[in-house]
Amino acid sequence: MPEEGHAGPAASSGRPATINDVAAAAGVSRQTVTRAVNNMPGINAATRERVLAAARDLHYRPSRFGRGLVKPQARTLGLLIDDLANPYYAELASAVLGLAADAGWNVVLAERAHAAADEFLVEAFADQVDALVSFISTGLPGRSDGLPDQPIVEIDPWNPVTGHGRVDLDMEPAVREAVRHLRDRGVRAPVVLDRVGPSARAKLFLREFGAAGLTPTLIAGAATDLDGGARQAGLVLRHHPEADAVVAFNDVMGFGVLRALALAGIDVPGRIRVVGVDGLRIGRFVTPRLTTLALDLSAVASAALEIVLAMHAGTAPASGPATHRRVAYALDIGESS
Repeated sequence: MPEEGHAGPAASSGRPATINDVAAAAGVSRQTVTRAVNNMPGINAATRERVLAAARDLHYRPSRFGRGLVKPQARTLGLLIDDLANPYYAELASAVLGLAADAGWNVVLAERAHAAADEFLVEAFADQVDALVSFISTGLPGRSDGLPDQPIVEIDPWNPVTGHGRVDLDMEPAVREAVRHLRDRGVRAPVVLDRVGPSARAKLFLREFGAAGLTPTLIAGAATDLDGGARQAGLVLRHHPEADAVVAFNDVMGFGVLRALALAGIDVPGRIRVVGVDGLRIGRFVTPRLTTLALDLSAVASAALEIVLAMHAGTAPASGPATHRRVAYALDIGESS
């Protein structure tokens, strides 16, 4: 490590100094450099001066993007999601961005699908923002496992007990209503398509179909995308010719099912009824319009932002009943069932 106050490799190589160079020269973390050069709280005067001296020696210039994120009047919300390629997460992200902008917050987005490791999400990214909303399938560790001490809200966390705020998604009433809807229309041999699992939602459908006196079939292990839906529909036609309804893991998979059935000349809903889960806006423009268990993603985003901003303002605790919300799915009957 270079001695304090002396230029390091960046200066001798001629390349522009980076935040990592300043951190190494001053013997501090990247986060401490950010706090020092942007005059943020949480750093003592001696450390700040050491960092600034190293920055001067290295001719370090913070990026315009970085400066914009840490202006005292601009707070930054981190949003963690699984994958923007899934329109479900894109719709949620859009809702969060709009609500955060209305509240005067910037948003920085990270996808688990493109992270080198989960540690990036829970240690590096989380330490760069003022508050965090997470909607990732793996969930987050508790604060004792290395997360910074900041407001955190999880959407639909897999862990029933977390040290964070939470927005739970209640699917059970809508599943029960969907099963009644299918049974009342004569369905007797439903098929449930699932990811590698079984997932909680697949178990719920299987339970409710059984309670309704039906004998469902589970087909698991597919990708929950368009191709996965099309492939699983092919399996249904080849191996379960008796099937008269298909419940897809999500709407995107349901769109793939509809496409495969149309190509096979199968009448929907006359021969097979199809149900999805999510209530994506694009589903209104699919023919036949997909019946779905719809989730109001704007309501989910609003609940998460309400909690995390109250936590940041100090008007809500870091966890506990006051930081819990619940948003329910609702059956939206389209043309496919």
